[in-house]
Amino acid sequence: MSQSRRDFLRAAGFAAGALLPASKMLAAYKPSRNFGLQLYSVRDDIAKDPKGVLKQIASYGYTQIESFEGKQGMFWGMQPKEFKQFTGDLGLTIISSHCDYKTDFEKKAADAASIGMKYLICPYKGPQKSIDDFKRCADEFNKAGAICKKNGIRFAYHNHDYSFKSVDGQIPQDVMIENTDPSLVDFEMDIYWVVTAGADPVAYMKKYNNRFRLCHVKDRQKGATTPDASVIAGTGSIDFRTLLPQTKKYGMKYFIIEQERYDQGTPLECAKADAEYMKTLSL
Repeated sequence: MSQSRRDFLRAAGFAAGALLPASKMLAAYKPSRNFGLQLYSVRDDIAKDPKGVLKQIASYGYTQIESFEGKQGMFWGMQPKEFKQFTGDLGLTIISSHCDYKTDFEKKAADAASIGMKYLICPYKGPQKSIDDFKRCADEFNKAGAICKKNGIRFAYHNHDYSFKSVDGQIPQDVMIENTDPSLVDFEMDIYWVVTAGADPVAYMKKYNNRFRLCHVKDRQKGATTPDASVIAGTGSIDFRTLLPQTKKYGMKYFIIEQERYDQGTPLECAKADAEYMKTLSL
């Protein structure tokens, strides 16, 4: 391992805490356990060895996971209850999963509910041609939310940067929030993409109080000039230590690490370093 890689991995767990006054050091290092991992962060590894990778994730200190639909499905080749048993034995709770809500969604909602999951989430809609297209997305979300509600779970939409860019003089994210029923639809804020779009995550949560219940904790490389610039949490430009506690005032419940680029180590090395950083936060 190169010196620079060791430095980055060490920074994830220690650099932020080193800046605190000595009187606060003990509190800073009281391990937080209120955080999870989006499994897409280790997508190539988990596709090859689901059970082995889940064991590693648990060993890093994660207590929650958010899945996604790979080729093996949300439950990685296992039946829902088998997946719940396996992850539960590791001390992992499956909070949510990203999935295609247009295919077999009734079954997905029933399966998710059967093992106590909280959310099914639309991960991406893509840029739309008009604001009316985003209104149609909101209508689809309401319908998906009704299916989830019938099964005793919740539906949410995960943003990218495109929904914070003006279309027809309006902000699509505003339109989707304002045209969805709060009793049916929540939102998962990807903080990285909000920052990339030039918006203020906390101000946005305050504007739409109690609509954002989950968030992706994904750091952005300092001085980044490209959209794809995620780094180990705590080594980038986003001040999560200040930001995340504020989000709880506006309804945030779940803090989920996601990393999509790995210049500082392997995906699993990065996931471990991300967890070490999250343990230093007060959540």
